[in-house]
Amino acid sequence: MPSTKDILAVIMGGGQGTRLFPLTKVRAKPAVPIAGKYRLIDIPISNCINSNIDRIALLTQFNSVSLHRHITRTYNFDPFHRGWVQIWAAEQTVINDTWYQGTADAVRQQLFEIHSTGADYTLILAGDHLYRMDYGLMAKHLWENGGDISIALQPVSLDAAPRLGILKRGEDQTIRDFVEKPTDPELQRSFISRDDPARPLLGSMGIYLFKTAVLDELLRTFDVDDFGKELIPEAIHSHKVVGYEFEGYWEDIGTMRSFYNANLALTRPFPPFNFYDVNQPIYTHARFLPGSVVSGAQLKDVSLSDGCTIGRAEISHSVIGLRSQVQDGAVIKDTVIMGADYFEEDTHKVYSVPLGIGENSHIEGAIIDKNARIGSNVVIKPFPPGTDQEGENWFVRDGIPVIPKSTVIPSSTVIAP
Repeated sequence: MPSTKDILAVIMGGGQGTRLFPLTKVRAKPAVPIAGKYRLIDIPISNCINSNIDRIALLTQFNSVSLHRHITRTYNFDPFHRGWVQIWAAEQTVINDTWYQGTADAVRQQLFEIHSTGADYTLILAGDHLYRMDYGLMAKHLWENGGDISIALQPVSLDAAPRLGILKRGEDQTIRDFVEKPTDPELQRSFISRDDPARPLLGSMGIYLFKTAVLDELLRTFDVDDFGKELIPEAIHSHKVVGYEFEGYWEDIGTMRSFYNANLALTRPFPPFNFYDVNQPIYTHARFLPGSVVSGAQLKDVSLSDGCTIGRAEISHSVIGLRSQVQDGAVIKDTVIMGADYFEEDTHKVYSVPLGIGENSHIEGAIIDKNARIGSNVVIKPFPPGTDQEGENWFVRDGIPVIPKSTVIPSSTVIAP
């Protein structure tokens, strides 16, 4: 039987990431911080390393500088290790002079690099999902069932069907049919694959394992740009496609609301995703930061990262990112604060608005991006769900106020319904 050493992982760097704007205003979606100290790209790369897959390529093209910087600083294997994490950026060649047009087209444009690795299997991953998976089990399932392609499937309810690609799997593990985001109840019921009233359907997780030769054949045969909507439905009728069922926690961090909820869920005593797993850790850039200092603050259900200074504040159900500075009298509830990339080194300089959260500010139900400067007596409160607004230096997405990276919010500003 083959091994995971025969697998090349290819991670999609994503396009413009409009659904996460303004968090993607100056960075690629996989570079968006999560859980106070990580970035989204750390999830699939860590899953690969923990699955003993040590050849990993990241396809990028949009706002990719910070993503490239994170990769080059973080994932450097020792010289006695054959593994690597490489960046395959969109480029002009004598064969092609266009940007990546979609996930399938991006891989098509890198077929030469894929073949140069000699990998017998190619694993296609997204860069914006939160989950922990042993890809070796998925590969074993493919090999034991004699498949050409494997699709990772998540059991889902009928209510979730309109948000996902739904596949029908037979008793022999083979995928029989596919439908994209079905809304017709009768059509949904025709795709029932599980004897579970709560979660009778199987939704695609956007994770695909191909025989490399089959991947090459499909990409050259079908002039399509997307895996989920176009290539996979074609492959079902021409090759043996099996479905690997994954029942662990999985969240697509594709919208502002899902990003916000996934972060705040980590503040629970027993969060749905465990960053404390010692056997399958999530890796990130190693920083040499001091421990956080809390001076009289009241904290409840707070995920507090390194290098923070917290005054006599009141913080509840919130994520406080690296190097966050929170002054006396601040009240922070249900909020994701991403922290800062640096400390203000000149302590004698008087800044109009210091880095972090100012005195007596009240922030609730918001996302504060990195290096933001929130003045004193600022009020930020959530809007009704579904609300989208734009101010001079702030945004509201699905009711969530979002303060972009490096933004200055003057003292006494009010952002509220």
